[in-house]
Amino acid sequence: MRTSLRTHRIPALVGLIAIVVCLPSSHGLSFNSSESSEEAKIAKLQTDARHGAIRAEVELAADYLTGTGVPRDAGLAARWYEKAAQSGDAEAQNQIGYFYQVGFGVPADLGRARNWYQLAATSGSTGGRLNLGILYMLGLGVSKDVATAAQLFEEDVQKGNGTAAAYLGQIYYFGLMGARDMATAEKWFQRGVKLHDPIAAYDLGLLLSVEQDHPHDFRKAADLLRTSAHAGYVPSIHSLGLLLINHPELEQSPHEGVTSVTTAADAGEWRSSMLLGILARDGRNGPVDRKGALLYFQIAVLQGGDQAEYLLRHEMEKLRTGLEAEELASIRSEASAWYEQHSVAQKFLVKDPNGAKYFPVTSNAELIQEALAAH
Repeated sequence: MRTSLRTHRIPALVGLIAIVVCLPSSHGLSFNSSESSEEAKIAKLQTDARHGAIRAEVELAADYLTGTGVPRDAGLAARWYEKAAQSGDAEAQNQIGYFYQVGFGVPADLGRARNWYQLAATSGSTGGRLNLGILYMLGLGVSKDVATAAQLFEEDVQKGNGTAAAYLGQIYYFGLMGARDMATAEKWFQRGVKLHDPIAAYDLGLLLSVEQDHPHDFRKAADLLRTSAHAGYVPSIHSLGLLLINHPELEQSPHEGVTSVTTAADAGEWRSSMLLGILARDGRNGPVDRKGALLYFQIAVLQGGDQAEYLLRHEMEKLRTGLEAEELASIRSEASAWYEQHSVAQKFLVKDPNGAKYFPVTSNAELIQEALAAH
């Protein structure tokens, strides 16, 4: 592994397959003052949901998804979302479609995902239309049709969906409908930023800081990544930290770069854990710490699986040299305990006071590359 931090960025402009799901806040459900506790709220939700109240079904599903007032349970979250979806709730249709797409709480089934997205789109859900477009863009459960995907995305942009603008930008950036067109891609990213979309801000931030064939503006890139990170988009939290670490001349609060990377690692981003290991290995954030580096690398492998293990295998072998068996066992145990404690973050990060927004932690680079290979 090369020691330069510049070699460890997330691949530029790789978007997510699953889209933001906005859940209603609990303020729409009223409770008597004597039932103001979390337990009373959950009990009422369960009663109302069992009697077919759609809003209660959605609210209860969200609580099971996030572990709010009840143990986190993907299966029960899926069950209540599907009941609300069957009753015609558009956003529940979109949510359960995503669950079937990725196999979260239900067996993965792209056909069912497509059907739910189609119903959600017909019911007026911009998220459902967007997710349907992504299936067409990548040929997931449908014949690949980038032109149809682009049409769906443009319809969504007209409805004010900035994430759709981000995906249109990616279509032009990757040249999925012909020659690569970076200028048009940038225009769509800018459109998404104007619509306050964190994915578009991330894409444009990387364009201005990473893309070799585009002029760099690190200050503006940092501003864009901060905006996206504030919305809870984990790839932006990682990339902001990396940008600030690589460019200490940029205006930043003390330790902002390392803090951002640590936050992203806690949220499940294995590249951030790897970067923390590099910093410890090289003494970039204090004294050289070989054991600390090995610990972070071990965590990165637990988070990132085979891809992380392939990249870090040689480095970890070097760091293990000279350590006693007891020390190695202690590091493995600490990494496993950390991973278990943070495992909830592997799927979602919640950061929206008005009604939780969920972003999958990792980007689907492999799916994008498959789309490019098939083009």
